[in-house]
Amino acid sequence: MNILTSNARFRQRVIKRSYKKGVTEAAKYYRISRNAIYEWRHKYDGKSWKSLLDKSHRPHHHPNEHTPEEKEMILKRYAYYKDDMIMLWDSLRKDGYKRSYTSLVRVVNKWIRPEIKKKQERKPKPYQRAEYPGQKVQVDVKFVPSYCVVNGQKYYQYTAVDECTRWTFREMYDEHSTYSSADFLKKLILNCPFPIREIQTDNGTEFTRALISDDGKPSLFEELLEKCGIKYHRIRVATPRHNGKVERQHRTDEKRFYKKMKMYNLDDGRKQLAKYNKKSNNIPKICLGFLTPNEMLNKYLGVI
Repeated sequence: MNILTSNARFRQRVIKRSYKKGVTEAAKYYRISRNAIYEWRHKYDGKSWKSLLDKSHRPHHHPNEHTPEEKEMILKRYAYYKDDMIMLWDSLRKDGYKRSYTSLVRVVNKWIRPEIKKKQERKPKPYQRAEYPGQKVQVDVKFVPSYCVVNGQKYYQYTAVDECTRWTFREMYDEHSTYSSADFLKKLILNCPFPIREIQTDNGTEFTRALISDDGKPSLFEELLEKCGIKYHRIRVATPRHNGKVERQHRTDEKRFYKKMKMYNLDDGRKQLAKYNKKSNNIPKICLGFLTPNEMLNKYLGVI
């Protein structure tokens, strides 16, 4: 029996004695005040000792809680950013919002989506993180959503994400083939602000011929990697989580870029994607301690 249960049962005994002998006699017998007995009798439902349990003493308000002005600012901008909390926090911060990111998430969950339950804690497997820029760059291809393409053609986004700094480079093509992959690699090397030591991809035919041919002949993409002295690593078959950083970036690009744009041809799509390339590398990331990829990159380049 814990202390709360013990106190409630004691109060029930005091109340029963006060009904039989009177409040004054019960107060003298148990050596407590008359006012306490009257208070307990008012709470008592006449049946269960559970009605005499102490209620929470937690205050209804906090001196540092969000002000009405801050709440109004958050509610107005949430309609635009919706589930992109990091973009919402970054936008509010530029207009004078002083709260931390976790405070923003907490109040949004309280005001706007209280029905969302906490997810069970997931214990990730240990992973050897890249220690410097260019140590490993993940590359993958994303299908451009048809809802943002006016002319009805199919387009593909090639994406490269540096594991260490999360610096990202993208380019758009009208086909995904080894020729497009090789062309993307050339552009990546020209635009990348650091030397690339290793490239990691899945086993798609646009990157390698390993799963479709036994002749050992490399693809154009693999030939260019060997020529540039870049190590090539293919992940295991049917394990996209091993390329999780670029896969996660594709999901973010869908939300931040493609759902807010319309493209009319390949040139138009490339121009818009080039602007988003510059913008995305200046957006804070939680995994980087709320630094942007460019800020993280400058920390390493300053040491090098």
